[in-house]
Amino acid sequence: MKRLLLISTSTVFGTQYLEHACDEITSLFGKAGRVLFVPYALKDRNEYAAKARRTFAEMGYELESIHESPDVTASVKNAAAMFFGGGNTFRLLKTLYDIQLMDPIRQRVLEGMPYAGASAGANLAGPTIRTTNDMPIVEPRSLEALNLVPFQINPHYVDPDPSSTHMGETRETRIREFHEENTTPVVGLREGAMLRVEGERVQLCGRAGARIFRRGQPPVEVGPGTDLEI
Repeated sequence: MKRLLLISTSTVFGTQYLEHACDEITSLFGKAGRVLFVPYALKDRNEYAAKARRTFAEMGYELESIHESPDVTASVKNAAAMFFGGGNTFRLLKTLYDIQLMDPIRQRVLEGMPYAGASAGANLAGPTIRTTNDMPIVEPRSLEALNLVPFQINPHYVDPDPSSTHMGETRETRIREFHEENTTPVVGLREGAMLRVEGERVQLCGRAGARIFRRGQPPVEVGPGTDLEI
């Protein structure tokens, strides 16, 4: 049974790294003991791993960073749980394709290994990364992602500000553009929101709501504690 936690952002204003998500992460990972960390979304992987290691130690977990592993495939195969850090989604996806880890990761998650990801790590769980907010600073061989959930994610979702004088496209406009060419539903996760996936059940949790976008339909507002039917 799939067990995932898809977090909109690593840090909410006024809190430390992953502080707002600690309870959900420990609930998902349980007694895993050791967590395999994927830092590929950022350039400085050593610094990123050190930061994550401190936070996960406070949660009671030993953290192994996959970029330090001599055999990345074996590390995935033996992982009790995995956490995918945020950053640039294109860089994350390209690296995983380059080192041939997409299929091994997906297989482990389908076998029941807990998967948690923030921002780029949440994007990676969808069918594609076409609704990321990131610039394509590198070019993956494909935009297809892990396809662990049947919907796209737009992390850090920001509502249109009616008082703003900014004339550029809003996040809602960008998602509507996606639906001009695609039919997959999109969940706009506001900062502080996260999705808990247990098998086919998808529940919104955290401290913020989300908007669900479907092609040809008005967006639907959902609040924490809601089971999403998508």
